[in-house]
Amino acid sequence: METTQTKRALVVGGTGLIGKKLVELLLKSNLYEEVRVLIRKSTGITHPRLVEVKYNFKQPDATQVIGDDVFCCLGTTMKQAGSKEAFFAVDYEYPLQIARFARQKGATRYLIVTAMGANAESTFFYNRVKGEVEEDLQTLNYPSLHLFRPSLLTGDRSEKRLGERVGESVLNFLKPIMKGPLEKYQPIEAEKVAKAMLTQAQTTSKGVIIHESPELQTY
Repeated sequence: METTQTKRALVVGGTGLIGKKLVELLLKSNLYEEVRVLIRKSTGITHPRLVEVKYNFKQPDATQVIGDDVFCCLGTTMKQAGSKEAFFAVDYEYPLQIARFARQKGATRYLIVTAMGANAESTFFYNRVKGEVEEDLQTLNYPSLHLFRPSLLTGDRSEKRLGERVGESVLNFLKPIMKGPLEKYQPIEAEKVAKAMLTQAQTTSKGVIIHESPELQTY
């Protein structure tokens, strides 16, 4: 039986599709003495080891950013954000803000969900921002930095995104024939990504480790 370790997990984006699954898994795993979640709204989960902290990224408070292993599941869409500037804040500025604060307080492992196709040189704004945050996180010298790049995510969303639902339906229909070079584009369940993050947090891997979507499908 697993026993609680004297480690603290910090989760950002814990009410999203991947984040909420991850919080549930972290609490079930009994691997952390505390699971701290920075939130705008409650996860709706009650647990003696869960600490929910109201956090305003526009008025950051470094004293609240406490954890040994940091899990970042922040992410939005251009439609939700409303502008490139707002999207950049959520997908680039906020993950880096948390990473800096946590590293200053001794965090040694940072795990973040970016996206398949993340590339700082991409001509596509979305992929370029994801690639830029990956690159700049590497300058913070985390002993262990894990980059998760899933394809289109599936699962129960609290916010309905019509475009993603349509894309998900189409890809699920085509999934049986998406083999070979197309296999990496298969949609992936959010829970698989959450399981991959939890599993990788327990490894002794050092340096920058990239996890592409086909690997994540195995969890």
